[in-house]
Amino acid sequence: MTGNGSVTPDGPIITVESLSKTFANGVKALDQVSIDVARSEVLVVVGPSGSGKSTFLRCLNGLETADSGTVVVDGIPLDDNPQNRLEIRKEVGMVFQQFNLFPHMTVGANIDLAQMRVRKSAPREARGVTIELLRKVGLEDRVESYPSRLSGGQQQRVAIARALALRPKVMLFDEATSALDPEMIGEVLDVMRDLAAEGMTMVVVTHEMGFAREVGDRAVFIDEGRFVEVAPAAELFDSPREERTIAFLSKVL
Repeated sequence: MTGNGSVTPDGPIITVESLSKTFANGVKALDQVSIDVARSEVLVVVGPSGSGKSTFLRCLNGLETADSGTVVVDGIPLDDNPQNRLEIRKEVGMVFQQFNLFPHMTVGANIDLAQMRVRKSAPREARGVTIELLRKVGLEDRVESYPSRLSGGQQQRVAIARALALRPKVMLFDEATSALDPEMIGEVLDVMRDLAAEGMTMVVVTHEMGFAREVGDRAVFIDEGRFVEVAPAAELFDSPREERTIAFLSKVL
């Protein structure tokens, strides 16, 4: 296994130490994984299905509870303290495979709601942010549309806008394009590229290897719950060192 690489002088925004998780069926999803994520870094996580990618991501914001090890986000430990967990959920936005939009609410109301519930924003303030974010993802004209009237790519862009509405310091993407038709994938990846260019800290689980190489600062190859190789993204995809990484990439590139 290669080293974790360097982080910025002011310290990492995410620190993961010896994280392990075994499910009730005996599957070891994570096996003593450790890594630091620097501020404004894009860390891409790749590996075969069932390798622990999504579990790792979900452990970063407390959606999954690890059996052992520690996660610290911007100085806040993700522990049993409910206040700490709440603060981390405010600071860490997440975009899932499925869009999870409320079908009975307009696009604008979906994004307003998150701000009013979590950030306690006033309705007028929330709507101003909503319009700004919809403009950012190219959907300003859809504020009064219902999710059923949108394409999959448009719904996923709304989901990204909703996550951004909480003004997170970190964005997690769990296979954000895997449920999309091929022609819709590009529009979502373009939004993610823009976020990366703006300096958003991102941890991205993806099967889009070209995107991972292009946008990622570093890449992690995970298999059977272990970080097999961690390296600068271009290096890992162009010149992998570990045999297991080489075998995996030979099948997907």
